[in-house]
Amino acid sequence: MIDDAAPVDAHAQAGGGKDGGMARTDVQQVAALPYRIEADGLLRVMLITSRETRRWVVPKGHPMTGFAAHEAAAQEAWEEAGLRGFPCAAPIGIYTYVKRRRVRGDASVTVAVYPLCVADQAEDWPERHQRVTQWFDLEAAAARVDEPGLKALIAGFRVPPASTLASRVLPVVRTGLRRRVPMLGWFQSLLPRQGRFFELFEAHTGTLVAGADALARLFHGEGDAKTQIDEIVAREHEADDITRDVLQDVRRVFVTPFDRSAITGLIGVMDDAIDQMNSTATAIQLYEVTQFAPRMRDMAGIVVEAARVTAEAIPLLRSLVPNAGRLNELTARIIEIEGHADAITEAGIKELYKTAQDPMRFIVGREIYGSLEKIVDRFEDVANEIQGLVIDHA
Repeated sequence: MIDDAAPVDAHAQAGGGKDGGMARTDVQQVAALPYRIEADGLLRVMLITSRETRRWVVPKGHPMTGFAAHEAAAQEAWEEAGLRGFPCAAPIGIYTYVKRRRVRGDASVTVAVYPLCVADQAEDWPERHQRVTQWFDLEAAAARVDEPGLKALIAGFRVPPASTLASRVLPVVRTGLRRRVPMLGWFQSLLPRQGRFFELFEAHTGTLVAGADALARLFHGEGDAKTQIDEIVAREHEADDITRDVLQDVRRVFVTPFDRSAITGLIGVMDDAIDQMNSTATAIQLYEVTQFAPRMRDMAGIVVEAARVTAEAIPLLRSLVPNAGRLNELTARIIEIEGHADAITEAGIKELYKTAQDPMRFIVGREIYGSLEKIVDRFEDVANEIQGLVIDHA
């Protein structure tokens, strides 16, 4: 709602100092980074134009009374771009820029950026005729914004897997060995192939992303509740099939990319995450819960973010050594948001204890909070398994 050229309102926090004779203030803002994941796995983000300068920016504005920071960011996304979705309560980072103002001097602005998984865009919204909205891939979006810090946040939101020299050279080396040592080629032909571990891991992350999206829609009241629960159940069954395929490959193939216990451990905790989503949906259906506290919705947003990060991390295992740094960043992000989830759960249960009208409502609500927390805990287990692979191999 706040435009780059607009004066800072009462939410601004004044700071001392002078800059060329003009007063300078420090301002805090919140922003949403709206994103969606296409059917082919490509991630796109939405940018909007500012009202006066027509530069490409993200939806942002000042903190709002009565709204948590991520809720205010989501509200800005609605007012400026007509977007509804599932915000994550943990920011992906901050950036700063200088707001040039004709009145009261320039302002140094610090912006906290919150991921917003977009559910849909309305046909009409408050600032529809004042701005242009457009979806971009990450590279194009980063190129269009001006602020260096925002460029870095967008460009780093998802990094594509890096190709490795080994992946290009090893097949040639093996071919040369077979030519020089015919017996080696004959022996290799008798061995079971390497299996489809990476493909199956990545397919499983697809069930996690889809299940998390359906869970968030369920908690945010997007669509029919039964439809979302059925989607989670279907994804859980799909994940079980993938897990069985991984375990069969572990038993039948001779060559595996990692230690067999590491493979079974990773697919096991990934499957635990979707299983826990299914348990949460089952509890909601069993107790016929139709309304959810804001902090429950916040937890659903945390689950969506954990699934998004996991979906980026798993393909990087194909080239583990060159991607070790990025994998450490991603696992740290999951551990960070797990800490946010613990705090949200504690606050939610405490509020529920104070406001519940009857003991049964408290018991049901506490079970749902606990189930949501366990989902995030399982994603932390995934992060720990990935960190173990990085330590062992990189």
